[in-house]
Amino acid sequence: MNRPEPPLAAGETETLVGFLEYHRATFAWKCAGLDAAGLAATVGASTMTLGGMLKHLAYYEDHWFSRRMQGNKRHPQWAGLNPEEVWTVRETPEALHGIWHSAVDRSRTQLAETLANGGLDQPARRPFPDGEVASVRWIVVHMIEEYARHNGHADLIRESVDGSVGE
Repeated sequence: MNRPEPPLAAGETETLVGFLEYHRATFAWKCAGLDAAGLAATVGASTMTLGGMLKHLAYYEDHWFSRRMQGNKRHPQWAGLNPEEVWTVRETPEALHGIWHSAVDRSRTQLAETLANGGLDQPARRPFPDGEVASVRWIVVHMIEEYARHNGHADLIRESVDGSVGE
């Protein structure tokens, strides 16, 4: 797998975006080349699957970068769904990958636009229900954390499917 390495010596924005892209690429690597059975595999007592993670992470890409950061309405794909419902997988492997890649592409565009118009310090446009407002920096760091956590899950599931291991 040829993942983009985060820069070793760069500014804060480049470093944070570099780590986000690194974790996105790691997740893509863990999900690559699997059929429906592979994307539906679980480990131990958990019901978490790689297919479910593809949808979950796509949902949160849209939630954080479009809905919270830019203040947009929920993406039509997620209308009427709650965050727990996105774990239910009925789509083909190709559709699941397409959902995730499309959400990541939208997020990349939205983050680049936002960073060009004010940087990491600016507040998100949509506050939390309690009125608090996250910064763009907080959203980027939160998404790095989200991917890092799920990459650990993906590592275990992928190894159980076909023995593939790696970072």
